[in-house]
Amino acid sequence: MRKHLNISGRVQGVGFRNSAQMRAKEMNLYGWVQNNNDGTVELEVEGKEEQLNTYIEQLDEGLNKFINVEHMEIETMEDYGYDSFQTR
Repeated sequence: MRKHLNISGRVQGVGFRNSAQMRAKEMNLYGWVQNNNDGTVELEVEGKEEQLNTYIEQLDEGLNKFINVEHMEIETMEDYGYDSFQTR
């Protein structure tokens, strides 16, 4: 299963991408994360449904004290076949 997320709030300049990548690697999830010009972060992550749900909950709670997620748009997609997690 793959999830595509657009995340808004205080998510740029606070270590969000690095934290998201480290947590994904800890959970054996694959995909990518990138900053967008509008101040949001875009993320695709692939793995088992239960792990994805846990990962998304952790993102929503904030992976460090500087992150403040205000809104997430989440789309479920078919697997792509990522074999790593990258920061773009």
